[in-house]
Amino acid sequence: MGRVTVPRRVLRLRQGAPSYRPDTLAAEEPMEIRVGGRPLTVTMRTPGSDFDLAAGFLVSEGVVHAAGQVAGIRYCAGATADGGNTYNVVDVQLAAGVPAPDASLERNFYTTSSCGLCGKASLDAVRTTAPWSVAEDGLRVTPALLSALPDRLRAAQKVFDSTGGLHAAGLFDADGRLLCLREDVGRHNAVDKVVGHALREGLLPARGTVLMVSGRASFELVQKAVMAGVPLLAAVSAPSSLAVDLAEETGLTLVGFLRGESMNVYTRADRIDVGPDVRTDAEAAVREEGR
Repeated sequence: MGRVTVPRRVLRLRQGAPSYRPDTLAAEEPMEIRVGGRPLTVTMRTPGSDFDLAAGFLVSEGVVHAAGQVAGIRYCAGATADGGNTYNVVDVQLAAGVPAPDASLERNFYTTSSCGLCGKASLDAVRTTAPWSVAEDGLRVTPALLSALPDRLRAAQKVFDSTGGLHAAGLFDADGRLLCLREDVGRHNAVDKVVGHALREGLLPARGTVLMVSGRASFELVQKAVMAGVPLLAAVSAPSSLAVDLAEETGLTLVGFLRGESMNVYTRADRIDVGPDVRTDAEAAVREEGR
């Protein structure tokens, strides 16, 4: 299988003094996802948890939403001229009766590791209808619980310690317990790996959970959270305007700039237990700002 890290000799400069030293890089390799033998997309990813990545991608695209809809996932042999297995081609077999992905969902056969939307066949396909709603989820969390999540996420990252070059996504329960963590060079890949794990473990919809990501909150990450039934998405950096719009439209709580005891709550602030007086004032301010 592919390596998660790759050694490299580099020239290091410190205060003008040169020296050569070994360095460790996060691996990035292409992975082709096929469904029933038919190529669907290629994404650049960090090898590891590839079956979770493929399953989570199909959840995000609305192809599957339950473990029983996936009959099997395997690496494809014959990916090289001599018939060898590169472990970079994964084929998902859907269960009998599960429709194959619509042709309109196919990407232009390449997506980057930094932006899952690059090469989308059409923007209309992005607004995939979720099989369940997160708007009615009764999750309530405290600011203190949310403040603890970035450190818990960072502490669970293993590959980041040696490379410093990976994003992370973690799924936490309402008590702040880590249910699953995945790392990848791409934010959206890390989330797909978490969602794929949840699918394969029969945890979807992920009611009453928090999805914590190490970077910014893009439109696609909000979409992936909604498609997995996650009611709260928290990010250490900024959300985009379209991410906030989609979160508001679907009833997802979106938290950004989660650093220490500080955070911005952009949508559905009622899930953050800050006290009735503060909550009323905050929601009034948000409404006033939106006018």
